Amino acid sequence: MGYRVAIVGATGNVGREMLNILEELEFPVDEIHAIASRKSKGVEVSFGDKTIKCQDIEQFDFSKVDLVLMSAGGEVSRAWSEKIGKAGPIVIDNSSAFRKDADVPLIVPEVNPDAVKDAKKKNIIANPNCSTIQLVTALKPLHDAAKIKRVVVSTYQSVSGAGKEGMDELWNQTKAIYGLGDARPKKFPKQIAFNVIPYIGSFLEDGSTDEEQKMSDETHKMLDPDIKVTVTCVRVPVFVGHSEAVNIEFDRPIAPDEARAILREAPGVLVIDKQEHDGYITPVDAAGEHGVYVSRIRKDPTVENGLNLWIVSDNLRKGAALNAVQIAQLLDETGVITSSSGYRSITV
Repeated sequence: MGYRVAIVGATGNVGREMLNILEELEFPVDEIHAIASRKSKGVEVSFGDKTIKCQDIEQFDFSKVDLVLMSAGGEVSRAWSEKIGKAGPIVIDNSSAFRKDADVPLIVPEVNPDAVKDAKKKNIIANPNCSTIQLVTALKPLHDAAKIKRVVVSTYQSVSGAGKEGMDELWNQTKAIYGLGDARPKKFPKQIAFNVIPYIGSFLEDGSTDEEQKMSDETHKMLDPDIKVTVTCVRVPVFVGHSEAVNIEFDRPIAPDEARAILREAPGVLVIDKQEHDGYITPVDAAGEHGVYVSRIRKDPTVENGLNLWIVSDNLRKGAALNAVQIAQLLDETGVITSSSGYRSITV
């Protein structure tokens, strides 16, 4: 027997990826339920070779499932996750609603798997921000080898991070510009086609955005509260795949070759780093893949013990759906939830 699993937000980009990855990783699913808002009731989504119809979240009995993968946005999560957790199942929430909650573990399995021991406090586990996931997956093995003092991050985030509406806007604006049509922005504050926007989320009092603050707070919660983190988040005209230019200052010298060797042995990380015209990774290369890719590893001579990295990952996969399913695997692996079935872990 496997698990009874519900996907809340099953019609969205991440919800559909969750269904795909549950099948790909052969997570032991005995029953699968697609849950969405009332307006999406009856909409069909795919799970392997099956087609399932979405059920109304207002009418669904969550006490009859073991695990809920939640990807319907912060508002829905704040309204439902605690109620669902009290009904019995563990909720793996992809929104930012509970990431700062001291009683809710924030987990990247390659980084802080031990945090799963706190899953039963509220029956909620938070899935980190997509950009934070790829960042800490690469930083963790380096931090273990040479303590990180400071990190400067500039992100290049794809439009899929803003959901289907973001992807549609890039597509429609691109067509409109070539066809001399209407390219006025609707989802984003400025034109995204053939442009970059140094603003994601909403502004805070200090001039940073909440997206930038999330990356700092989540790195502190999962990795080390003493690391100084400064972030600039930028939306770019890429459909899928987030990229990050990362500058790291360590407490001891660490050579690029040592960093490459450490990262090549790190779980979830793939190093693509040759000093050739195509010896690095791009979002197009990473789309549809499970790994966190690291390229352009080089010394920063302007600070003591500094390194530069280029980090790329599929934000819909490792940045969201894959990490959520890996958390589910971790729950199974550690006995927090139990099943008589096995599964095949993915190695990246």
